[in-house]
Amino acid sequence: MEATALLSVEDLAVHFDTGAGVVRAVDGVSYDVGRAETVAIVGESGCGKSVSALAILGLVPPPGRVVAGGVRLEGESLLDASPERLRAIRGDEIAMIFQEADDEPESGC
Repeated sequence: MEATALLSVEDLAVHFDTGAGVVRAVDGVSYDVGRAETVAIVGESGCGKSVSALAILGLVPPPGRVVAGGVRLEGESLLDASPERLRAIRGDEIAMIFQEADDEPESGC
């Protein structure tokens, strides 16, 4: 990945253990985001966009887990960061805007 990247995601893989077997929600995602660059991640519903973002932030809910890859913010590994360090980074240095701001679906959906 690019040495000057602000955010670098390399071969990220996130799996969920289910009663029916392992679900590979994210498998081998890589990209860099440079300073002053805006990136949008788009794709079909269920293709792993949100799970990828949750993995970057250290928020993958159980039974999910990051099984491979790396995530670096300004060269610092986020996958190896302590929970305290991740809390300090979230909202200050990196954040996610969730698609659904509340639990109530839009009427007519």
